[in-house]
Amino acid sequence: MTDMARLLLMLGLAGTAVTFIGSLALWYLDELRRMQRALRRVLKGEPEAVVLARGRGRGAGFSFDMGLAAVAWDRGNWCLIYRIDELIGAELIIDGQVAARVYRGEPRRALDQVVSSADQVTLRLLFDDPRSPDFTLDLWLRGDEARRDDWSPGAAIEESNRWLARADAILRRPPAPKPAPVVAAPIVAAPPPKPVAPVAPVAEEPPPWDDEDDEGDEPPDEDPPRLI
Repeated sequence: MTDMARLLLMLGLAGTAVTFIGSLALWYLDELRRMQRALRRVLKGEPEAVVLARGRGRGAGFSFDMGLAAVAWDRGNWCLIYRIDELIGAELIIDGQVAARVYRGEPRRALDQVVSSADQVTLRLLFDDPRSPDFTLDLWLRGDEARRDDWSPGAAIEESNRWLARADAILRRPPAPKPAPVVAAPIVAAPPPKPVAPVAPVAEEPPPWDDEDDEGDEPPDEDPPRLI
């Protein structure tokens, strides 16, 4: 093999390796996969429902097994976790107007018109949290048709309607019973011991064999016989 052929082979192998590494990096850093990894990490498992605002690095996911909901932005670099029972409503906003919504304790207001075109389609999730009460997802903005051929205002509205139905099902679920508070039993001091009356000592009677011995030791009544 000549030097030129060896050089061309090495260049071909290097180009193939660079192409493979680049494709792998693009696959790993894809916005959809980054968001799914972030949601999976904070929810401690695979979320059962995920909605993403493609091209804007925002998304939300629900894990019904864990009872958690999470929202993410900046392509998953920032996440916020809620309990599912903290969800209090959701809204479908089309061109700045609330077209459909669902709230806890209210009947669902469904979309009553057919919308084929719009400049903006937004899904807004509402939570019972004073620090972060809502999270918005712009599922469609003017100009998205130049970036995505498989997406349209109608598809964004259908996706929002599915999430309104999902939120309605969550809100109609009975709240999980809260565990009863554990009350510690009061500590009762033990009563002081009662005084015990002194017991008089019992006189011990002599054993019966002592009397028998005493009788055997008494001298006889008659004098012993004398020897002559």
